[in-house]
Amino acid sequence: MKYTVLTLFPEITDAFFATSIMAKAIKRGIIHYKAVNIRDFAKDKHKTCDDAPYGGGPGMLMLPEPLGLALKSVLPGENTPKPRVIYLSPSGKPFNQKIAQELASEPELVLICGRYEGIDQRIIDLYVDDEISVGDFVLSSGEVAALAVIDATYRLVDKVIRQESLAEESFSDGLLEYPQFTRPEEYDSIKVPNVLLSGHHEQIRLWHLQKRVEKTLRQRPDLIQHGRETGLFNKEILNIIEQLEGERHERN
Repeated sequence: MKYTVLTLFPEITDAFFATSIMAKAIKRGIIHYKAVNIRDFAKDKHKTCDDAPYGGGPGMLMLPEPLGLALKSVLPGENTPKPRVIYLSPSGKPFNQKIAQELASEPELVLICGRYEGIDQRIIDLYVDDEISVGDFVLSSGEVAALAVIDATYRLVDKVIRQESLAEESFSDGLLEYPQFTRPEEYDSIKVPNVLLSGHHEQIRLWHLQKRVEKTLRQRPDLIQHGRETGLFNKEILNIIEQLEGERHERN
């Protein structure tokens, strides 16, 4: 997988690719990264990359010429498959785990990091395949949004992280992850649940599943509804949901 990031501030994304698991994945040749500074393609001596929008309105807009030239510098010729171009925008479709899994299968992602009030619509019309939003809020930095997409996708690329570590993560099967504990067995008068110390694998599995369902019902009931409507949950999960909902009804 290759990430090509078009940005006005490459130092923001450079730092991410130089640390932790990402740095190891790059060293092993699993992940490749290139930052393209959009200012390098500005033609005036001040490296101007923004101007006022036509029609008025507050703020500034990124100029199409420098950004378009930056994109042309990383996109292949006509006879070569085009990488997927993503513009990070609060107007984009909501990012989620399903989209992360889809993007992780791509050989290359080109991510455009917006600034100011955004980018000229003609760049979107000419080059962009997907507009993606990381949440219903506005960021001043497209780099932050791009890094969220990168972090969610690169870890799904084969051989970056062991598959067993991904199997029971939040959203992997429509449920959130169960609570976890490590040493010491007692911290601030709170003890690790006895079942986790029992060594009984089946009881631990059932406890994990029960806690996943409990947490999802409490934090994200929309995921429970979606799982029911789409047939995502097996009979065991559905039985736990019914049991917990019955207990909640009795308490109320």
